[in-house]
Amino acid sequence: MQHSKFYPPLDLTAALSKNRLVGLWRMLAGFRWIYLAAIASLAVATGARSLTYLLLQQFVDDVLVEQTNATPLYLFALGFVGLALIQGTFTFFSGRLAARSSEGAILRLRNYLFDHLQRLSFSYHDRAQTGELVQRCSSDVDTIRRFFSDQAIGVGRIALLFTVNLIALLSLNVKLGLLSVISMPVVVTISILFFRKIHAAYELHQEQEGRLSTVLQENLSGVRVVKAFARQPYEIGKFEENNQEQYKRGKHLLKLHSFYWPVVETISGAQMLFVFFIGALMTINGEITIGTYLAVSGLVIWIIWPMQNLGRLIVQTSMSLVSYKRVGEILSQDRERMGDDGGQINRPIRGHIRFEQVGFEYEKDTPVLQDINFEVQPGQTVALLGPTGSGKSSLINLLARFYGYSGSILLDGAELRDYARHALRQQIGIVEQEPFLFSRTIRENIAYGVHRPVSDEEIEAVARAAAIHDVIMTFPDGYDTLVGEKGVTLSGGQKQRLTIARTLLKDPRILIFDDAVSAVDTETEAQIHAALETLRSGRTTFIIAHRIQTVMRADIILVMDKGRIIQHGTHRDLMLQEGIYRKIYNLQSRVEDDVPTVGGKNGKNGNSTGQQNAPVWKAGKTPA
Repeated sequence: MQHSKFYPPLDLTAALSKNRLVGLWRMLAGFRWIYLAAIASLAVATGARSLTYLLLQQFVDDVLVEQTNATPLYLFALGFVGLALIQGTFTFFSGRLAARSSEGAILRLRNYLFDHLQRLSFSYHDRAQTGELVQRCSSDVDTIRRFFSDQAIGVGRIALLFTVNLIALLSLNVKLGLLSVISMPVVVTISILFFRKIHAAYELHQEQEGRLSTVLQENLSGVRVVKAFARQPYEIGKFEENNQEQYKRGKHLLKLHSFYWPVVETISGAQMLFVFFIGALMTINGEITIGTYLAVSGLVIWIIWPMQNLGRLIVQTSMSLVSYKRVGEILSQDRERMGDDGGQINRPIRGHIRFEQVGFEYEKDTPVLQDINFEVQPGQTVALLGPTGSGKSSLINLLARFYGYSGSILLDGAELRDYARHALRQQIGIVEQEPFLFSRTIRENIAYGVHRPVSDEEIEAVARAAAIHDVIMTFPDGYDTLVGEKGVTLSGGQKQRLTIARTLLKDPRILIFDDAVSAVDTETEAQIHAALETLRSGRTTFIIAHRIQTVMRADIILVMDKGRIIQHGTHRDLMLQEGIYRKIYNLQSRVEDDVPTVGGKNGKNGNSTGQQNAPVWKAGKTPA
């Protein structure tokens, strides 16, 4: 992870602790002295406040009542003003230092968390819900920020106010000082019980909020599908159901608050009135002076206030501990090791690949691939054919080390596990079945996969190769056209061709097309394949497709079913065998023969939206 000049580096996974308060304190590493300075400044400000009441006591008794003090009035005035300035100045410094440390720690946490998410395995992202992750990286991180900026220092403030003012009260009158804290054990007991209740309730509340965020995120991401199938009432009902559950859990939280606050307010108010009453009686009986009574009345408020705010801090601290746990659950996930793998292989590859008894499973005891064995020479093209769920995409995902596997995959004679992931993936280009584009310009999307400056000529060359250049030039802004979120402003075929151009610009040694021409018409598919004929030269290429015409020119064809390779060979070899391949070929050939011509043979004269099953290479009708 790149480190910012604004914060010291820290491995936050090492800062995790079962004790959440300890874990939060560890997150402040590098900022602790600044944070302690903020608390020290707060102590000075608190001391100045207490001294103000002691000065008030002396002023009232010696100047206003007895009129025996020879100290000039302007010195008392300067004393009050000076203490006010000290209090204000150090309160400002306390807030500024607390903000610097808390915001710095959260800046580091956000950056680290985002970096951590980029390095988590595909298996984790397969399981995780996007809405839940977004909420943890935004709402929960902000809750932790408030803990550092307000709650932790608020605890320090309450402790200082209580301690300093209690000492001041005891110095004025021991009896009144002890009476001012007589209800403290009761308030603390109620607060501890409240903390336990509110902690559990808030954890359930945050979990439900994560579910609600997921429902919202999925709905917004799939809004076109929702509208296309007129499923708005269903989606509204699903959202309302989750929102109703959120309402119930939120109402339970408010019920806990509605019980706690009146009880604490009543006890604190009764405590304050009791001290006022006893103090007044002692003043009437001559046990204390009027100045002492006024000072006690002021100080006791700053004894009661911490007790009242204890509940607020308990609620907020409980929320922060829950958020720490939720963020910690992400940070505790094991990372993929990328370029920091020590002595792992980091070299250019040729593309000689050998699978030996390879197996794979997403879930334990549920195999997806079994006994996969084949070999590919550098520069050869391998086609994978088979029904949905047969394991084709899972097989090619192993090449980029997206998942672990059993058995052995040799790349240029070395075990694939020994290659550094980052270096390996830079030499592999993948065009996936569902293309993804960022909300950036067409030029930026094409250049996304390379780690160097790219010229306009290079971008245009790969766009031509992917048969998308002419389409781009029809847009008013050409290559500077802004692509909408996920590429919604483009058709499926246009998005697919842009991702092909992006992959070609990367100039990988291994090319993978995961059913990459499924979203284009047959005429465009022919253009793409014609361009790829020369571009595949010297590169090991894997093609997943459902059409025989797309795979028939491959050097090796693997026919898969239920996670196993059931047929293996060239098109001519497989046509001489009884099996799935020949059945698929015969079936698709009959379908093509039944398709009516439109404007020419098989619609080639002007049919740019042609049939999905029409042949790409008419010469491809190889006899059985």
